[in-house]
Amino acid sequence: MSTSQTYYDLCHITVRDYSDLIFISRTQIIIHTTMTQSNLKNDDSRTRNFFLVVFYASAVGMILITSYGLYISAGEYFKTGRIVIGEVLVNTDVPFSGFPKLVTYLMILSVITWYCVTKIGGEKVMNVPNSTKSILQLIAIGIAVIALYEFLYNFIIWSSLITDNALKGIIINTDQINVPYPNPETPWNLVFATKMNLAAFLISAHAFYKISKLGEKQIHI
Repeated sequence: MSTSQTYYDLCHITVRDYSDLIFISRTQIIIHTTMTQSNLKNDDSRTRNFFLVVFYASAVGMILITSYGLYISAGEYFKTGRIVIGEVLVNTDVPFSGFPKLVTYLMILSVITWYCVTKIGGEKVMNVPNSTKSILQLIAIGIAVIALYEFLYNFIIWSSLITDNALKGIIINTDQINVPYPNPETPWNLVFATKMNLAAFLISAHAFYKISKLGEKQIHI
């Protein structure tokens, strides 16, 4: 065999090996990319399932608390002909006396439920027309302003009544304070009103933020 023939064979083998190496590298890149995408999809699926479980658990908790409050309040109304909105939830500690009240659980669960809703289906808002998004933003910020006002109003009245009674030397149960507003026949418990208006403000403010962020993301896209 001539020297030129040997050199040609060596070059041929080297080129073939190099081609095989490129093929293997590309194959590895494709496999790695596919596995990464699969892992991301699995992670997204697990995250979505987690938020679904939390959403249903929170929603069930809200329904149970609300149903209990309505049932006890209805029984009280039929007996006395009077009802203080939210008082039942403020007077009930769960699971034992000294633990958080039902109204506290209701406030927390309502915020958690809303957050899960935004994580599960928040991206679907991107397909909504801009005009509809603008309307939703106006509604959200309108509710946020009203809820913030009501929260501050009830909190200030609650604090003022506590201070006034303390200066007079009167010891009162702060959880029993209520105001005959807006209807004198159905007064609102101030603790209930304060906490639920705070939850309404947090939810509506977060809704306005999410809609605004999704609108900005759509513009960049």
